[in-house]
Amino acid sequence: MKNNILSGLTVGIIALPLSMALAIATGVPPQLGLYTAIVAGIVAAVFGSSKINISGPTAAFVVILIPIVQEFGISGLLLCGLLSGIILVFIGVLKLGTLIELIPYPVTVGFTSGIAVVIATFQIKDFFGLKIENFDGHYLDKIYLIFNSFHTIEFAEFFTGALTLFLLILWQKTKSKIPAALIALLFSTLIVTFLNIYIPNIDIATISSTFHYKIGELEGNGIPPIPLQFSLPWSFLKPEEINLDLIYKLLPHAIAIAILGALESLLCAVISDGMTGNKTNPNKELIGQGITNIVVPFFGGIPATAAIARTVVNIKSGATSKESSIVHSLFILVAITFISTYLSYLPMASLSALLLMVAWNMSEVKHFINIIKVAPKNDVYVLLTCFILTVLIDMQIAVAVGIGLASILFIKRTIDLYSIELVNTKNLNIHPEIPENISIYDINGPMFFGAAQNALKTLLNTNEDIDIVILNMQNVTMIDMTAIVALKSIVDNFKNQNKRLIFCGLNNRIYRKLEKANFLFNEKYLTNLNNLDEAIYYSKNII
Repeated sequence: MKNNILSGLTVGIIALPLSMALAIATGVPPQLGLYTAIVAGIVAAVFGSSKINISGPTAAFVVILIPIVQEFGISGLLLCGLLSGIILVFIGVLKLGTLIELIPYPVTVGFTSGIAVVIATFQIKDFFGLKIENFDGHYLDKIYLIFNSFHTIEFAEFFTGALTLFLLILWQKTKSKIPAALIALLFSTLIVTFLNIYIPNIDIATISSTFHYKIGELEGNGIPPIPLQFSLPWSFLKPEEINLDLIYKLLPHAIAIAILGALESLLCAVISDGMTGNKTNPNKELIGQGITNIVVPFFGGIPATAAIARTVVNIKSGATSKESSIVHSLFILVAITFISTYLSYLPMASLSALLLMVAWNMSEVKHFINIIKVAPKNDVYVLLTCFILTVLIDMQIAVAVGIGLASILFIKRTIDLYSIELVNTKNLNIHPEIPENISIYDINGPMFFGAAQNALKTLLNTNEDIDIVILNMQNVTMIDMTAIVALKSIVDNFKNQNKRLIFCGLNNRIYRKLEKANFLFNEKYLTNLNNLDEAIYYSKNII
């Protein structure tokens, strides 16, 4: 119990500034990130499968959420989160969690590395204090704006960001149990507050000077000292704006959020299970994350998923149960209520430095380089494609293309497992004297659309002098409709040529499939036997 409380407090200290920084990076007020951490930490712990995962806003979502905010505003973002939650629940109920776990490693590394590059790039503006009025557009547009604005650099902002980054790196090397974010942000905030008050002509941007809130009659700068408030996700929209057309526009974004959230949460579960020996049920975990994303928008929160970095800290701090996640949420709730004024003094450049560290940690540079060095060419191409699409085009497109490439890779490698070869009769020691007009083919691996065409071409090119063809299908693991049609074509072709086709070694499941497809095994031109010995003996007797 004590360890869970202490680990929850430790994670809460880390999640407090990070949740604000991620919300700001997404393009929404910082308190929305805090609301997300509070609700997600509790709901995901209650309904999810993992005992020690910490859920909340994550860096993985930043890239995919920015264009939603820019196009549809906060209400559009909240509705997207709600829709993604419904999709996640369906994925879990249909027990598709295990399929999502099968997405190849190069795809996930390509996503995460691309996201890290985009996040790091977007922090340059606040880190250097650049004056850019409309920081919108695609990635290359923003790069252009950054380079054209470097003459507006504010050295006080750069000093703040550099100091925070230096302290984050230095403190991590001390291996102290006190979170580096706490030390770095506390120290930099004290210095910035002193400089802003006592040094003339210095005005370093803080949360308080950047964000303004108005809730009912309460109005002010920074973070509102108000705990969670229930509100409908669509409350910011006019009644005529809520229609099916809006849902159709938001649905592709919601699907991308759901897929990315599922990947992130299941990857987090795999890592945490490896560290603790626990066994997370992937489908229950996805249902829990889905319920979380359905509930979060009703409290003004942005999409959430299991956060790998916070979960690792939670484990290393000694967490053993879901209590730690709930404690972390309650800590943030108390912080909003009682110290929101002091949180508003956090410098924007310091939060950018914190996100630069997050981007570096999630970039997986070593794994990225290692894949390029040692992986097969196809994996390298997939890695680079996912990376480039994530950075230059759009995360939504990258998710779709990445999953498509993963499917194509799977199909190709499954086809590669398939083989059909003419057996050299000299190697059949059991039956050394096989007539020349009998051909024996060994078929190995699954027979589906790609492999079926290969089999069709091979068998149709059988020598004209061959009267009997034996197909040894003992090692065929599965057969699909395309392969059934291909085999039917072979049977019909052999009938026309007055040739016999003999199947042997079929397992019961495949045999029943062929029977349903009207394969008449008892007729003159088609026979099914138990094994190769029987097939050869039967063929000799016919001749």
